[in-house]
Amino acid sequence: MLWTAAAVVTLAFLIALEIAARHYGVPGPITNQAREVIFAPKSGPLLYASMALMLVVLPWRQRFIAIGAAVGIDIVFFLVRWAVDAKMMFGNGALWVIIGCAVIAVTRRTGPERVLLLKGVGLGLLLVAGRKTGDAWLLITSKTRPQVLDQYVATADHALGNPSWVAGKIVDATGAVGAHVLDYVYIQLAVAAVVVALYQLRNVASEGRFPGHHLVRTFLVIGLLGPGIYMIYPVVGPIFAYGADGGHWAVANLWPNTPPSVVTPQHMPFNEITPRNCMPSLHTAWATTIFIHSRKGPRALRYAGVFWLIATLGATLGFGYHYGADIVAGVVFAYTIDAALRAYDRGWDRAGIQLVAYGTVVFTAFLLSYRFLPMEMARYPWLFGPLLLVAMSSVVYGYLRTARLWEPKAAPAKPLEPQPELV
Repeated sequence: MLWTAAAVVTLAFLIALEIAARHYGVPGPITNQAREVIFAPKSGPLLYASMALMLVVLPWRQRFIAIGAAVGIDIVFFLVRWAVDAKMMFGNGALWVIIGCAVIAVTRRTGPERVLLLKGVGLGLLLVAGRKTGDAWLLITSKTRPQVLDQYVATADHALGNPSWVAGKIVDATGAVGAHVLDYVYIQLAVAAVVVALYQLRNVASEGRFPGHHLVRTFLVIGLLGPGIYMIYPVVGPIFAYGADGGHWAVANLWPNTPPSVVTPQHMPFNEITPRNCMPSLHTAWATTIFIHSRKGPRALRYAGVFWLIATLGATLGFGYHYGADIVAGVVFAYTIDAALRAYDRGWDRAGIQLVAYGTVVFTAFLLSYRFLPMEMARYPWLFGPLLLVAMSSVVYGYLRTARLWEPKAAPAKPLEPQPELV
């Protein structure tokens, strides 16, 4: 029933976004996804990552068949596109396999096998739909929020030392190699999440069920709730509000060479193209989630989680996409949502309720302080900078402490009973 309800709500949400996007004269998430059945996909790696998520419900022999079918279909598409000189991109084969498995589940499977396969298909399609949904949300933010709050966040960011300006200079110093590495990490974040998720879901086919809590759930909920906050707190980022990419809409061409001066902030109008997708930093939230869920994996996976988090932070700040205040808020956002999903899975208890409530209060306090106390934060960075970091760290510490309480404890070994002596 839960999966059915989730499917109905997701479909209704996608239809609503489709209607909203059509209102602004562009195709919505449903249309864009349907086009990728035939036309070149926007992201081939994402489609194959989605197929990989679905394959966790299949035995190894069927996985190899599915992968072979996807590659074969992509080769055919590649040859046709090459012959007609069309845009080249792979991924159609993966989408065809996902759809094919959905048809097989309905027509050829029964009982628990059908349910498990449909769950796998739904998981794969949700990852794809999440990307399309995000694109539609970003369009809506740019059309419905003509004014942005960048001056408030940039002023408050003085409390943290304007880290975007610092990171921007560092990225420039690394040259093309460093920029390309960070750009790849930034773009392929969803693929990294799938790698961790595949480890967590590796036993689904043998056990016949999904684990109660895994990375994909947190990843999708972050993507669902985050854009809603963009509507409340529209921010475009330093490279647009204070850089050349903002054109004549920018305050001045300051990023990354000259930090903005401390002046009384105000709402500023901006174009209807740039997404208002900074507060909080969802890339930071997603990378934080990857880090959290990689902690129980093998050493290589743990190292990869650390690398992806650090590289994502470097990209979000170094490319001028986010302020430091966005990053701090994104970390709290990620830990609070993951705590809520873990508490929901195991049953709400006092510790879970307190942790989620505390994380929500801290996150809300961040947003309110950026909006109503930016001048004070800029004037007293020695007070507000450490205060922001301590508040963020307290949420992380609370999560770790509560998660430790939730871990199953091994039962103490029973003492050996004395054996009667043999006469």
